[in-house]
Amino acid sequence: MAKREQVCLACDGRGLLSDDEEWSYTCKICNGEGIMPQNGIPANRQLADVDEMNRILD
Repeated sequence: MAKREQVCLACDGRGLLSDDEEWSYTCKICNGEGIMPQNGIPANRQLADVDEMNRILD
């Protein structure tokens, strides 16, 4: 397991995020890896593709 300071804070190291309807999708911050150095700036700032119900499409 990765050191705590390298774990992605958005997905807590799981690589997946869930919405309020329990749909799971890949973390856009760490690209599903679960590891991201906390001293860097997230380079992936692209808009997510969503459907008409505002669910993220992977």
